[in-house]
Amino acid sequence: MIERLKVILDYYNLTSSNFAEKIDVPRSSISHLLSGRNKPSLDFILKVDKAFEEVNLDWLLYGKGSFPKNNEDSTSPSLFTQTIKNETQNEIRESEPTSKEHKVPADDLKTLIKVILLYSDGTFDEFEK
Repeated sequence: MIERLKVILDYYNLTSSNFAEKIDVPRSSISHLLSGRNKPSLDFILKVDKAFEEVNLDWLLYGKGSFPKNNEDSTSPSLFTQTIKNETQNEIRESEPTSKEHKVPADDLKTLIKVILLYSDGTFDEFEK
């Protein structure tokens, strides 16, 4: 991923400081990533994706696809969104009740306090009770 970040910097003719400002992260974060000291967080990756329209998430994360994005890249779902969708579907299946009915004691009941919806473009909505 370090090499792909360097490609982005070269493509946009940015210094690491300019890049950090554009995606709203500390300059030291970029320095640590480029030196290999740290690995990028999901938040960092989403900021890059949001700030640079031409960046293809599959290319950034896995080295698959192309940079800059071409029309084919934008019409098919990315490996990233497919993976998130599959993980979400697996979690839903695992949480579905089994055919046996389970009685839960009244003190063990859980109450819903917040629902967070995550969208493929990196945005989200929160709903609190």
